[in-house]
Amino acid sequence: MRYENLELMQKKYCNYLMILMAFFLIGCAKRGSISGGKKDTIAPVMTSSLPKNFSTSFNGKEIKLTFDEYVKLKDVSKQLIISPPMKSQPEILPATASKTITIKIKDTLQPNTTYSFNFGKSIQDNNEGNPYQQFKYVFSTGSYIDSLTLGVKTKDAIGKKVDNFVSILLYEVNEKYTDSAIYKQSPRYVTNTLDSLKLGKFENLKKGKYRLVALKDANGNNKFDPKTDKIAFQKDFIKIPNDTIYELELFKEEMPFKSVNFTQASAAKYTLGYEGKAKDVKISVKRGTESIPYIVSKFPKKDSLQVWFKAIKGDSISVAVSQNKFKKTYLLKVKDQKKDSINFSAEPVGTLNFRETFAINSNTPINQWDVAKMKLINKDSAEVKFTTEYDEFHQKLKFLFQKEPLEKYNLKLLPGALVNYYDKKNDTLSYNFTTNNLSDYGNLKVTLENVKRFPVIVQLLDEKGDVAASEYSDKNKEIIFDLLEPNKYTLRVIYDDDKDKSWTPGNFLELRQSEEVIYFPKELDVRANWDVEQPFDLSTR
Repeated sequence: MRYENLELMQKKYCNYLMILMAFFLIGCAKRGSISGGKKDTIAPVMTSSLPKNFSTSFNGKEIKLTFDEYVKLKDVSKQLIISPPMKSQPEILPATASKTITIKIKDTLQPNTTYSFNFGKSIQDNNEGNPYQQFKYVFSTGSYIDSLTLGVKTKDAIGKKVDNFVSILLYEVNEKYTDSAIYKQSPRYVTNTLDSLKLGKFENLKKGKYRLVALKDANGNNKFDPKTDKIAFQKDFIKIPNDTIYELELFKEEMPFKSVNFTQASAAKYTLGYEGKAKDVKISVKRGTESIPYIVSKFPKKDSLQVWFKAIKGDSISVAVSQNKFKKTYLLKVKDQKKDSINFSAEPVGTLNFRETFAINSNTPINQWDVAKMKLINKDSAEVKFTTEYDEFHQKLKFLFQKEPLEKYNLKLLPGALVNYYDKKNDTLSYNFTTNNLSDYGNLKVTLENVKRFPVIVQLLDEKGDVAASEYSDKNKEIIFDLLEPNKYTLRVIYDDDKDKSWTPGNFLELRQSEEVIYFPKELDVRANWDVEQPFDLSTR
């Protein structure tokens, strides 16, 4: 009996124990699936460094930074700013996660100089990627740490969007300084706006006189390359200490004109590649001493000109190209090549807005056009009077007429209405296009206040940043933009100081800033069948 009771008690105990274990396991499973624990949002912390941060009389070649957890380096080549810059970049180790980062210095350090390593956001904890924001390691090869600071803002001189990763440079102005230093030498100090900073800040500067420059540095070499880089500069030298926050406006310099090649593309078409702007370029074409007539047009969407002239196979041709100080002569033998086919296209296609002009584009120059072989009719088959205007540089024949709302048009060109450079004639061409109602458009009147000087260019930009409408004024403060397509527009005014009717960028060697651009602070919502009046105070930026 005792054994039976004992056996029964053991069974009950085992069952009880199994039930407890089951509840325990279920509880553990539930706890794990519900939360998983709080997410780590704490950035790593440096616990020690060798040598210590802000050391003086530094003469070593290796620095070790130790952190309270495993860290990794992300985008260190873009984020790390070393000031003054080093000719040979240090080696940063390891490439994998570790609690210690080692900096191996490859360069010869300058005497009595404070160096700063700003890691930006490149040091992150290994698990969650929390960055150690703007961590700096500083040391001096002299007996003290330089401690002066300077703040610099950057913006674009013509565009509203502000570039990121802009390098801001300080060149020490001494007996060896020349303005050519920005092309050839590394600056004394450098900082960077990185990907999120609106303000570039120099720290650990020494007292002195400096040239202040900013670069959108495509090559990342802290040297100005006008072909690829944007530049901004303070016109006058600055002195440090200085509590001014400078604002620099970045622009792309206009390259001086330079032709880069001249090749035959077809029977009578030759292409001239160039750098800079081809405005007012002069060309002469000769066969021996005989001058050959030619036509110059723009190669669409390329920095090239098309030079058209007729010559026969085997002719030796000289083509002289000049603009201002640039002069170059090309010699070539004419080859026997196919003539260009004749092609035409309409612009625009479908709907003709009231601010647009209907045109026919040609892939070859148009030598002749006969309006007697052209007819423009409306939806009632009534003939519409028009005039034509030929843009030789763009190979575009424009049709000017009084547009009516809610109208349908057909433009028909009979064979031979157009004759191209090869004396080829068009076949029958027919183009259909329509207009909208006047109520489908909006009108905008801009009243300029506190204008400092004239002339000005007033522009509306669409949502892509392209110029949708532009007006030029040499005295009028009321600018009318009528029959605008409904859209949200950005409004800006350019002070056209050189009176060339376009925005002119600056030039560093001339210490000339770009023409001033002022943006209206808000978007303008132009709606269909609305009249908008908008004052624009140019004294506020």
